[in-house]
Amino acid sequence: MTRSPRYSAVAIALHWAIAFGLLFMIWLGWNMDGKESWFQFHKSVGITILILTVARIVWRLMNPPPTAPTDLKPWENKASHAVHIGFYALMVIMPLTGWLTVSISYDFDIPTVIFGLVSWPDIPGVGFLSNEIGYGIISNIHSKLAYVLFALLALHVAGALKHEFGPEEGVLKRMLPGLFGKTGKPALPPHGFLVAFGAAIAVFALIAFVPKLFSAPAGPQANGGGAPEASDTSLQPNWAVDYDQSSIVFTFTHDGQTYEGRFGDWNADIEFYEDDLATSEVLVTVNTGSAETPKKLYNDSLKSAEWFGVSSFPEATVHLSGFEKTADGYTAEATVAIKENEVTVPFNFTLDEEGGATVMTGNTSLERKPLDLGQKSDASAAYVSEAVNIDVRVTASPDG
Repeated sequence: MTRSPRYSAVAIALHWAIAFGLLFMIWLGWNMDGKESWFQFHKSVGITILILTVARIVWRLMNPPPTAPTDLKPWENKASHAVHIGFYALMVIMPLTGWLTVSISYDFDIPTVIFGLVSWPDIPGVGFLSNEIGYGIISNIHSKLAYVLFALLALHVAGALKHEFGPEEGVLKRMLPGLFGKTGKPALPPHGFLVAFGAAIAVFALIAFVPKLFSAPAGPQANGGGAPEASDTSLQPNWAVDYDQSSIVFTFTHDGQTYEGRFGDWNADIEFYEDDLATSEVLVTVNTGSAETPKKLYNDSLKSAEWFGVSSFPEATVHLSGFEKTADGYTAEATVAIKENEVTVPFNFTLDEEGGATVMTGNTSLERKPLDLGQKSDASAAYVSEAVNIDVRVTASPDG
């Protein structure tokens, strides 16, 4: 007796991976409110499903599925075909509408970082939908597609069970070989693995990496630890900074955890006289795009418009003046300008001699709200601390 051919191993693996992925995504989507890490994971899995779908479509085109059982009625054959088309459409539309939803988010714009490793861009050219009405329509479509999936799944399972336990030849064994009877090998030798998954990888790379090759860097280029380009200032600097031994570090909390970041590219023009504090002055220019934290998601978020907005405001400045001697060292007024906002805070520091150089160690604290940092997604500081601590270490020697 001739056994019914089964699906290929690749088709079976993709079928179940995408099926369980979609069901998991629906559960995750219904339970991720207020859980930022779950939201990121939801987006990561969604993009993964989209990429796997590319592989599955190419594989199916190169490896036709087993023919339908000959004892199916014509209407059953058409219904089965329609359900399969519906599934393939959903495998594309559900991730795409999710991607579109995050691309047009107008009040809670968090960058997408695939599994914390790869930055994923927004869909270009959809800014006209970035409003309450557009976002509401697209996000509603995305969420309601879950019910379409459940309807198709019910039809799919009902049809498979009918054929399995009815008079027709069973089909479950084709996708679950060994569990519902024996099957024969695929009708034709499977081929095209490299083509199918190569196409999927190519699509991923085109979206994730190629746009970066043609985008200009936001702000001055980091110079690997050497001194950045000098600022345009009327100061007459009398100190030479050793940038390899200097740092600007910021500390904040997110979701109850403390994190530390630093700026990799900055310039300090220092005109400082210990015996003439009244005429002393310092101007620090910081490339905000050089901010680095332990998480890529935070790095991408800091570059976005609601944080540093590096595409429009590549630099922040700190102007130190009003120096005074204190019992513990020195203090100055630090005027911090970020984007179009400016605040003045006290900056306390000490001076010490180390290895023939002078080391300045200082600190201050900045509030996010006056500087309009993260005020769309977290104005109430429910996730990110309102206060950000700044610790500065500058190693310098007299210049001239």
